[in-house]
Amino acid sequence: MGADHTHPAPAAPPGVRRLLVAVVVPLFVITVIAALVLWPRQDREPVGGADVPRYHGTVTRVVTEPCPPTPESPDGAGGPCGTVTVTVEQGPDAGRQVETPIPAGPGAPRVAVGDEVVLVELTDPADPAVKSYNIAEHQRGTPLIWLMVLFAAAIVAFGRWRGLAALGGLVASFAILLGFVLPGIGAGQPPLLVAIVGAALIMFVVLYLTHGITAQTSVAVLGTLGSLVVTGVLGLLATSATHLTGFGSEDATTLSMFQGDVDLHGLLLAGIIIGSLGVLDDVTVTQAATVTELAHANPGLSRRQLYRAATRVGRAHIASTVNTIVLAYAGASLPLLLLLVADSRPVSEILTSEFLAQEIVRSAVATLGLIAAVPLTTGLAAVVTTAGRHSRGAEPAPPAARPPAGRDDALEALGGGKSTEAAW
Repeated sequence: MGADHTHPAPAAPPGVRRLLVAVVVPLFVITVIAALVLWPRQDREPVGGADVPRYHGTVTRVVTEPCPPTPESPDGAGGPCGTVTVTVEQGPDAGRQVETPIPAGPGAPRVAVGDEVVLVELTDPADPAVKSYNIAEHQRGTPLIWLMVLFAAAIVAFGRWRGLAALGGLVASFAILLGFVLPGIGAGQPPLLVAIVGAALIMFVVLYLTHGITAQTSVAVLGTLGSLVVTGVLGLLATSATHLTGFGSEDATTLSMFQGDVDLHGLLLAGIIIGSLGVLDDVTVTQAATVTELAHANPGLSRRQLYRAATRVGRAHIASTVNTIVLAYAGASLPLLLLLVADSRPVSEILTSEFLAQEIVRSAVATLGLIAAVPLTTGLAAVVTTAGRHSRGAEPAPPAARPPAGRDDALEALGGGKSTEAAW
């Protein structure tokens, strides 16, 4: 697989290829060794007690009724109340119909006849032989499968082999996240170090799988790796300067209750690294490809001219990407942002609160890492693209200027024959 263009990128000189191999291969080996050292050695015991049995079922009947009065609602205005009849499809009661209360409370699923639901089996602590069922949520497996099939089909149909490679890279990314990064952090390893090593593994696999083993891809790899290091250092300095603890969200506080040995400050830095990787490789691949295409279109451009022209493209790219990063972080934290808007504290106190300061640091550090990626990757690409020109031969001379065409020649070219005046 070559670069993502209509024509293959010109091959780099042998000396440049050897130099890139001498730099990239040791970095890859170091990354693999670091991953092996940080790999979790033992399985962590599950937290939170034994799992409640869960079974699939289909709703066959829903009966609503007035809610009885309670101390919180004397007029019985709460609800909904009633019973749901469900045909159990799994477990010891498979094939039977059981009754459950209508789900109520914040976030409770709304059920109707024909809905496929997930039942939880509850056992009476006083008498284990007595059990009941409650509806936990809807089954989402089938819709998700069809959505993933549509997702994969659209990528392959549009990208063809390139799209298939992109799907492979996506699978590899999730495999590394779920098989190394998350278990490593959960086992008590330093989250920042695990995130950098995991991001580097993802970068090596995804970039070379998607864009091919070329000099252009190697430049993008080096630019991405350098930018990740810059992002990690900036994140460490920024979180230390702002005294962030990592307890800025309810999820982090809950995690600390179940896994007290997880470094939440390091987890915050790890989130910045992982979150930046997807946009970073987009920027670095674009910059490397831009330099290659400019050099192919005009071989007479000098190294400085290539750098300046590609940097102008990078500025436009960064201008749109910055907004993407901020909106992505804001969208992921929208419920808590709404709570902050409803807060009666002064704006200055809200902006400097742990949660909002954490989001500001995330966005600012990720943006600074992206900005650093443009000159770093563009400079490397300009050096690699122009290296060995003299060994390949003299620079191609610009085409000679054509003499101005006469009026008769111009009319002949437009009309397909001699002009009328000349015929007369």
